[in-house]
Amino acid sequence: MLEKCGNEPCHLVPRVEALERANEQHGNTHREVFDRLRELERLEGIQGEQYKNILEKLDNLTRRHDELNRKLSELEAKPAKRWDKLAETVLVAIATGVVCFLLGRVGL
Repeated sequence: MLEKCGNEPCHLVPRVEALERANEQHGNTHREVFDRLRELERLEGIQGEQYKNILEKLDNLTRRHDELNRKLSELEAKPAKRWDKLAETVLVAIATGVVCFLLGRVGL
């Protein structure tokens, strides 16, 4: 039923009703938007936790990689150390032999 503005039917009533319907639709739209924002915030929290876990695993892998590289370097250096030790032993034996030879020549 249309309200009356004086003796005439009020022409603002349909406009007000249209605005009320639009306002109700906007309220529904706002609720949907805020629900979606809440869901995005929840998912962002989950992704943040996953990112943190990935960084921890990457850090662990980096430490393990560094440890394995250190062990590999030690293993690679081991044969060289053996050759160095062998060369040192041979030089000591030669030097001892020379000293013994010279001492034998001198007559001590």
